[in-house]
Amino acid sequence: METKNVMIVGVGGQGSLLASKLLGVLLTNEGYDVKVSEVHGMSQRGGSVVTYVRYGKKVYSPIIAEGEADFIVSFEKIEAARYAKCLKKGGKIVVNNQQIDPMPVIIGAAEYPAGVLDELKAKGVSVDDMDCLSLAQQAGNVKSVNIVLMGRLAKYLDIAYEKWIEAIKACVKPQFVEVNLKAFDLGYNC
Repeated sequence: METKNVMIVGVGGQGSLLASKLLGVLLTNEGYDVKVSEVHGMSQRGGSVVTYVRYGKKVYSPIIAEGEADFIVSFEKIEAARYAKCLKKGGKIVVNNQQIDPMPVIIGAAEYPAGVLDELKAKGVSVDDMDCLSLAQQAGNVKSVNIVLMGRLAKYLDIAYEKWIEAIKACVKPQFVEVNLKAFDLGYNC
């Protein structure tokens, strides 16, 4: 099997590390060789966070080069645009269409760019965008945006729904399993 590449991008504190752990556990359980690499940046200060997840028969490096990502899972619109160059031809970006203002916007030194996702689509990028925050609220916890996104990604990976459920139960603290299962289901079925 050819190695597949998934980038998970977002802002510190959004749960991208749990999402990458979930994906890593799922893929390992499916028998793939999996490499996960995290780049935190200024994650504690709301900065960009990137996680690479590579899987296949044998994976030699954890890093995804520009133009190699089969999927980019983005927790925020600007992060989708920032890493779009990493997407391979025919790849897909799954994105939470939430806007989180970066520090230059917060302090008034810049403006949040309008139409970020529309620009990507106009360039021919395959973008699946949805309001994950509203779905997470509907599930019962705004912090489950990450699992909503994993639910949406699951629609594109050839792994049984039940296997995802098993991985969620293995990765999430018991008191949060129910809300995360709802979040996953909402992302998967919306």
